[in-house]
Amino acid sequence: MEANEILVIAMFLSFIALLFTGFPVAWVLGGIGIIFAFVGQWADANLDTFTGLDFLTLGLVVNRLWKIMDNWILVALPMFIFMGIMLDKSGVAEKLMHSMQELFGRVRGGLAVTVTAIGIILAASTGIIGASVVLLAVMSLPAMTRQGYAMPLALGTIASAGTLGILIPPSIMLVIMADQLALSVGDLFMGAVAPGLMLGALYIIYILGYGLLRPAAAPVPADARPVTLAVLFNVLRAVLPTLLLILVVLGSIFTGIATPTEASGVGALGATLLAVYNRKFSLQVLKDVVAGTTNTTAYIFAIFIGASCFALVLRELGGDELIESFLTGLPFGPYGIIFFILAVIFLLGFFLDWIEITLIVLPLLAPVISALDIAIDGYGVVDNPQLVWFVMLVAMALQTSFLTPPVGFALFYLKGVCPPGVKLTEIYRGVIPFIVLQLIGLLVLVFVPELVLWLPAKAYG
Repeated sequence: MEANEILVIAMFLSFIALLFTGFPVAWVLGGIGIIFAFVGQWADANLDTFTGLDFLTLGLVVNRLWKIMDNWILVALPMFIFMGIMLDKSGVAEKLMHSMQELFGRVRGGLAVTVTAIGIILAASTGIIGASVVLLAVMSLPAMTRQGYAMPLALGTIASAGTLGILIPPSIMLVIMADQLALSVGDLFMGAVAPGLMLGALYIIYILGYGLLRPAAAPVPADARPVTLAVLFNVLRAVLPTLLLILVVLGSIFTGIATPTEASGVGALGATLLAVYNRKFSLQVLKDVVAGTTNTTAYIFAIFIGASCFALVLRELGGDELIESFLTGLPFGPYGIIFFILAVIFLLGFFLDWIEITLIVLPLLAPVISALDIAIDGYGVVDNPQLVWFVMLVAMALQTSFLTPPVGFALFYLKGVCPPGVKLTEIYRGVIPFIVLQLIGLLVLVFVPELVLWLPAKAYG
């Protein structure tokens, strides 16, 4: 094994090991990059080897950071984050919960279906996982407990519904993926619509089936009232403003009327107007939303900086060639390599956040996928359809990272707002069926790429 290969493996192992020390991920990424730049320089000077690294390598990081900060697509990140946090403060979710609970009240498992439906709507309007999980838990867990729901079903429904925002557009993860792989944000947004709705539908089918098989776990409340025109009107009045905002934001992107950056600004303004309409807006709310937006954006861009340093040193050491030669040398065939990559990403999701996987792993895998002999016919109008399809597979696999221990953030968001008697093991038991459903959805996307590519192709056609 050559010195460069040893250094590449050592970089990955060092990163994984230091994650468990509790240091911020951004510092870990940047620190390892700098350390191994010095190690490579020392190896060049003192050993009979050539790593290709010198101190000028670190100077290239500045140029990369300039390109990141000069990228107008990434301006959409803080705007979409602002939109999500402002909608969280606007009182939209409370109105949805009250009206839709009446709509599904006489259905066995109807409250869990309501939570999932609201999770889909929140996903298409906020995309902030922590806010969605906490909001759904605070609004629905007391009601589900009073109705006698089995705790694992209630907890699993809340956690899984709250994580749909990472996949359903406008997703900040898809914005970052598009930037890293030089893909169209609009293509990824359109490609994610059908997979996201399919996943939500799988959740609802499971909940309804669970309620039929185990009626005591998902009871119908004794005071449930029949659905009337007044109930339907209340649902429409609660859903319509949010749906209009979603249609304006996503519709303007899909039709080419606005760029993702321009649409994100419209979404931020629309969310603010909804807060004003619902009488939830104040200077303190605006201050809290701006502070939350700043914190989240700073966290993401700090990881951008650390990951840029890490990835640059890794590439200078030949890490991309090592990974490409390893994957293409596997005796599995194209789909076997795809399954192997998705399995690795699924396992990485147990320990890494989606941001690290997106910024470090995904760019290394893109050349491998582009070189695979996978025929995706009829979608030539989409720019690089094979890579768009693969990104959706990765996005679906990363969806599981929010629910898988020990670093499943949705689990800890949920535990933080649960009553003291709720154990973390109950949350683990509750999310396992939903993780299985996510893997089923991933399997469907592998063999039915039309679910991803039909809408982008239709838009170009």
